[in-house]
Amino acid sequence: MPHLPPIRNALTIDVEDYFQVSAFAPHIRRSEWDTRECRIERNMDRILALLEERSICATFFTLGWIAERYPTLVRRIVAGGHELASHGYGHERVSDLSPEAFFQDIHHAKTLLQDIAGVVVQGYRAPSFSIEPGNGWALDTLARAGYSYSSSIYPVAHDHYGTPDAPRFAHQIRAGLMEIPPTTVRLFQRNFPASGGGYFRFFPYALSRWMLRRVHEQDQSPAVFYFHPWEIDAEQPRVPGIGFKTHFRHYVNVDRMEQRLRRLLQDFHWGRMDHIFLPATAQEATDV
Repeated sequence: MPHLPPIRNALTIDVEDYFQVSAFAPHIRRSEWDTRECRIERNMDRILALLEERSICATFFTLGWIAERYPTLVRRIVAGGHELASHGYGHERVSDLSPEAFFQDIHHAKTLLQDIAGVVVQGYRAPSFSIEPGNGWALDTLARAGYSYSSSIYPVAHDHYGTPDAPRFAHQIRAGLMEIPPTTVRLFQRNFPASGGGYFRFFPYALSRWMLRRVHEQDQSPAVFYFHPWEIDAEQPRVPGIGFKTHFRHYVNVDRMEQRLRRLLQDFHWGRMDHIFLPATAQEATDV
């Protein structure tokens, strides 16, 4: 029996700062963002160094708000051989926007990232995986804005997001647009999350490793894993007034996250979303 090469997984990072997470929106207004201590550069320094150390290229879904203020960071992402993708401009949930406002957000973010970095931006991830059955028009809007793929529909049940009955693996969802969901494991007729920094910080590492290996063995599919730069930052400012559940989800094991990431990067093979999932013809022209 021939020896099959190891499956290469997509490593993805949502480039946003701690004060921009959706769970903090009731406590931190967008008008206050510029007054907050921004820690994105120091956290991205650590992530980029970690990836360089292991010769891994990843996909960075980057907020336009961040790119506008830290253009050198965006150029460093591309210079490191990573894929630059869009997380929208201002981390607004798709479900909170009208179709036209959503188009303006994703078009502005795409144009801004491309102008700064000089590469074509093909991918988009909705803040909080907020493309849901009630706003399927967003997929048509993404195609209209020139995106080639989305990673915006998480097929799990969660109180803030999720479409449990959505397809678990990459599929063509509109003409010219592929949907590439974060990875889940199917057990007991239910999808369980195998991707995401919050789950990764909460679950024992052995469980996360088992789930990814199961997807390889049972489904013969690459995994899509994501996390955020603030998740490796144990010294980030604490946001007062948040409830117990939000506090626990945001801060649990942030002091252990980088060590666990190192194990994850060692135990599996990783690459960029576009290199793993898009046809070769979609990767040929990268200069704007």
